[in-house]
Amino acid sequence: MSGYDGAKKVKGRKRHILVDHLGLLITAVTGAGNCGDRDGLDVLLYLSGEEEVFPKKIFANKSYHGTEFRKRLKQKYGVDLETVPKREKKKFILESRRWIFERTFAWFNNFRRLSKDYELITRTSTSMLYLSMTRIMLKRMITLR
Repeated sequence: MSGYDGAKKVKGRKRHILVDHLGLLITAVTGAGNCGDRDGLDVLLYLSGEEEVFPKKIFANKSYHGTEFRKRLKQKYGVDLETVPKREKKKFILESRRWIFERTFAWFNNFRRLSKDYELITRTSTSMLYLSMTRIMLKRMITLR
C-alpha cells in the first residue's frame, strides 16, 4: 500500500507517530502516502483506544492546522491540538516542542529497515517502528545502570 504525496512530491508511505514528552513511541500507524495527515492522526488516536494513553495536549506540525479539525479532536477524544509551525530561518534554531518528534524520526533513520521503505506490508513497517523503539528503550535502560 503506497501512494503519492503531492506536498512532498514523493511516492511511498507516511508514518504517523504519537510520542510522549521524551520522544518515546506511544502509538504508530503506517499508511499510504496520499493519505492526509489529519486522517492519519484520527486513525492514530482511534487505534490508541484507551483514554489513559491520550495526552491532554498534542503538539503537531502545521499540516494538522484547522479549527474544524481541532473541534472534532476535542469533542471525539478530549485532546487539545497545538500546531508548531516551522520557521524559515537560515541558521539552526531549536524550535519549541517540534524537535521532540523530529528527533524520534531521526532515531528511526538509524535503523536500516526504517531508513528506506523496504517492507511490502504496512503492518510489517509499523512493527519495525515498535521493534526499533523497543531497542532504543532497552539500550537506555542498560546505560542507566
